[in-house]
Amino acid sequence: MEVLVVLLIIGIITNLVLPKLLPLITKAKTMEAKLQLNHLFTLQRNYFYENSSYAGSLSQLGFEQDVPVTEGGKANYRISVKEAGTSTFTALATSVTDFDDDGIFNVWLIDHNQRLTEIVPD
Repeated sequence: MEVLVVLLIIGIITNLVLPKLLPLITKAKTMEAKLQLNHLFTLQRNYFYENSSYAGSLSQLGFEQDVPVTEGGKANYRISVKEAGTSTFTALATSVTDFDDDGIFNVWLIDHNQRLTEIVPD
């Protein structure tokens, strides 16, 4: 009986604390998107200096995508080059999971001016 009371108390505390922690967990996971997009920006900038245009694919840049968590890996975001040309580029980081189970997947964008923008908040 005492064990059941302890488990009940732990369950109640978890239900009270977890909703407050979800935004912090989401914020920590979005850091991955920001870091990956800033790394991609650096690779694009170097590619531009060598080729006078931006790369249209990750393979041209030598960017290796981490395996997403949906496939047994550790990455929470899928990185992609949205568009690239002789003077501009944009790239996206799209979450592979819904962090707060609301049906919305987080999306970040970076451009040739290194403007990092959250397009779809989660």
